[in-house]
Amino acid sequence: MSVQNAQFDSAPVKPEDLSQPLYGASFGQAVKRYFKKYATFSGRASRSEYWWVMLLNTVVTTVLYIWLMMSMANSIDPWTNELTGYAFMVPAGLMMLYSLAVLVPGVALLVRRLHDGGFSAWFILLGLVPFVGGIAILVFSLLPSKPEGARYDAGAQQQQYLPYPQA
Repeated sequence: MSVQNAQFDSAPVKPEDLSQPLYGASFGQAVKRYFKKYATFSGRASRSEYWWVMLLNTVVTTVLYIWLMMSMANSIDPWTNELTGYAFMVPAGLMMLYSLAVLVPGVALLVRRLHDGGFSAWFILLGLVPFVGGIAILVFSLLPSKPEGARYDAGAQQQQYLPYPQA
């Protein structure tokens, strides 16, 4: 039995089925599911779904940040240190828009990832603890899936779940 179909029955999970986590998701599948489940805080998200999206967000944010820093450096007169242009406003605006656009789905994805690890969504509040909170969230997002996470799926009381295979 493969990792994808071990959670519920013998039928494999299809990428179009958004009600179950897609284990071993490709980059495209993970990003597509991320935006389709924009504000879905119930259910679960596999590690591959979570980390592919985190990679996308890191790359986009890094590119926008580099563009912003280059624009700011070009907007300052080296002799007088005065602002000579406002070209940095475009990447700054795009960075703010992107950050706002991925805020809700990012939190929803983290909640679903915590659910897949068998943790309550309230664990997300650990991120508010300075220094240690971010490390705790990182560790929780790295942990493997647990069968207890199935209780966060829709209709969890009506279904019988098979245990996860031991790798």
